[in-house]
Amino acid sequence: MKILVLHSSAGGGHRKAAEAIFNYLRNNHKDAQVKIVDSLEYCSWLFRFSYHTGYTFLVNHATAIWGFLFGATSSAVSRKILRKPAVILNHINTVKFREFLIRENPDLIISTHFLSSEVSGILKSNGLINSKVVTVITDFGVHSFWLANGIDYYWVASEKTKDILIEEGIPDKSILVYGIPVDVKFEASFNKQLLRQKIGLDKNKFTVLLATGSFGIGPLEEITTALKDHAQIILVCARNKKLYKRMLRLNYPQVKVYAFVDNMEELMASSDIIITKPGGLSVSELLAMDLAPIFICAIPGQEEANARILMEQGIGFFAKTPQEAKEKTLEYIQNPQKLEQVRSNIRFFKKTNPLQNINNLINK
Repeated sequence: MKILVLHSSAGGGHRKAAEAIFNYLRNNHKDAQVKIVDSLEYCSWLFRFSYHTGYTFLVNHATAIWGFLFGATSSAVSRKILRKPAVILNHINTVKFREFLIRENPDLIISTHFLSSEVSGILKSNGLINSKVVTVITDFGVHSFWLANGIDYYWVASEKTKDILIEEGIPDKSILVYGIPVDVKFEASFNKQLLRQKIGLDKNKFTVLLATGSFGIGPLEEITTALKDHAQIILVCARNKKLYKRMLRLNYPQVKVYAFVDNMEELMASSDIIITKPGGLSVSELLAMDLAPIFICAIPGQEEANARILMEQGIGFFAKTPQEAKEKTLEYIQNPQKLEQVRSNIRFFKKTNPLQNINNLINK
């Protein structure tokens, strides 16, 4: 069996989901021919640049504009006006990608980005490939760009996500509520006390993980300062080099400061709560680890929808200010039963071992 796992490298979540799927297939279906492909590598350089640089700039420096564009392209009225020009623009800039898919003509395509899903679906609809096409929606909400012709199955995060698709006219039988795929390392069992000792923390003290994705944006220093006398903190600055250097100079005694990390699963397992942005993959990872979240700095549109859907399930709280983040953290410290209730809500809501559903998918 030939399988292509497709993504587009605009936003790390799409790539991480694709990598999780690819690694699972490679380790558990050794007889299959499996490739992972970034669709943007086969697109025109200007198109690729606009995806990478445009998206990164907007979500980090112009969130109001991003929120407007997200809302404008998702409404029913604008969809009728803008959808066809968007498809034409994508068609013009994905010639090499279409040629690649036609040449490969795999048995199964699993796509974690709406661009690669759209191109694959159109080719399938026009009889140019015979592949079974599966779209993995990497958020809990659904933007209209995820909807495309020629898609055999939609792999979704939750029953709420399924309800949204059904309202959009997608047949029930085409929707698979599997949960957003995350790396198997987030499904492992850990010893919290041993991990805390490993990274130099008090094994019995309330621990907060503070991380907001690869850019380290948001009021991380302010939240750290507000909480440093009440809990021990694991602060992940990621690419925010200025913040990393500044926090090292401050040298707070109960704060462990990191730049990039490759052991996020261990940091999560060491923590009692996480203060984070509600990205689709970040949320799915913390759900896999039963880790109670406090949300900050949500990107308008998809991340706001993620936070809203989880909060409706009694999972998480959105802090608009560092003071609110502090107050909610103190509430958890002083009332452990509230924290345990959130964990219970997570266990009820989450989909365990999403990647194992690939076995069912292959046999459909």
